[in-house]
Amino acid sequence: MKQNFTVRQGALDGVEAFLSVARHRSFRKAAAELGVTPSAISQAVRVLEERIGAALFTRTTRSVGLTEAGERFLSRAKPAFEELVAASEVARGLGQRPAGLLRLSVPRAIVPILLEPLIASFCKAYPEVEVEIAASKELVDLAAEGFDAGIRLGQFVEADMIAVPMTPPFHLVVVGSPAYMAERGRPTHPDDLREHACLRWRRSSGALALWSFNDKDHDGGNAIEIAVSGPLIASDFPTMLGAAIEGLGLAQVPEPLAAGALKAGKLVPVLQAYAPTMPGVFLCYPGRRQIMPKLRAFIDHVKSRTAGDGKVQAGVAAKRAGSRKGG
Repeated sequence: MKQNFTVRQGALDGVEAFLSVARHRSFRKAAAELGVTPSAISQAVRVLEERIGAALFTRTTRSVGLTEAGERFLSRAKPAFEELVAASEVARGLGQRPAGLLRLSVPRAIVPILLEPLIASFCKAYPEVEVEIAASKELVDLAAEGFDAGIRLGQFVEADMIAVPMTPPFHLVVVGSPAYMAERGRPTHPDDLREHACLRWRRSSGALALWSFNDKDHDGGNAIEIAVSGPLIASDFPTMLGAAIEGLGLAQVPEPLAAGALKAGKLVPVLQAYAPTMPGVFLCYPGRRQIMPKLRAFIDHVKSRTAGDGKVQAGVAAKRAGSRKGG
C-alpha cells in the first residue's frame, strides 16, 4: 500500500532567527543581522518554541542564554541549516565565474619549488579569485580551520580526503656538500651514517624523524629506519637543505627540494641505491563538502599543469591501505 508523505509546512520557520540569536546571544543583534525588527525575531523564536514544545532561550533584561533544549537543538540544527545554505549557494553558483577567497594550507617547503609558479599562472587565469596561502609545518584540520584545500605529501593525506596528484612519486635522498664529502668521506651503506654528522628533522608531533631506506641487501627490499645524530635539528626541510649546502652535515630530503642544488653542484647525492620512494605531493580537500567554483577551477588548473599517471594513483592507494606514520 502506497503511503503519502508530506513535509510539514513551515517546518523551518524560525530556525534562521534562532541560530542568529544563539550566535549573538542577542535578539537585537540578530534582528540587525537579518534586517528585521527585534519584535519580529522574538515572535519567530516564540513560534518555533511553541512548535517544538520547549523553551530554547532563557531571557533576562541583561542577557540571553540557551536552555538545555536550546543547546541540543543548536547542535543538530546548525550543521543542517548550513548544509541547506551551502546547497543553495552551489545551485546559485552554477554557470558563474570562479570568484572569492581560496584558502590553501601548504607545507613551507612546497611553496617555492611547486606552488609559486602554479599560483602565478592560476591568478592570471582567474583574476576574480584571491588566493591565500597558509604555509606551516602543522597538518591542520582543513574543514575546522576554514581551508578550501590543502597540499600534502602523499603519506600524510587523510583517508577521507579526495586527493589530486600534483607530482609523480619521488625519492627521499641523502645529500651533502662537496666540501663535507672531501672532509668526511662518502657513506656507502646506511650503517655508515653512525659515523657521520646528520641533520635531523623534528616532526610536528614533536618526535625526531628517523631516516628511512630500502634494505636492498636482503630479499624483498623491506624498509629500514635508522636513528641518526648530528649538530642540527630543524623543523622544516629548507633549513636542513641550507645547512647541508653550508657543509654542516648530511641531510635526507625529498628529491625535488634538492634538485636545484644538486644541478648546481652545491650538493651531491649518496646512498642512492637505498633511497626509498615517496608517493608524491597531492592537492587534497574534504570529500563531504561541495566543490565551489573557485576550488573546481583550481583543481582543473592543477590537473592541466601536472601529470596524474597510474603510478601516482597507485602510490596513494597503497599508502592508504597500509599503516600511516605520524606527521
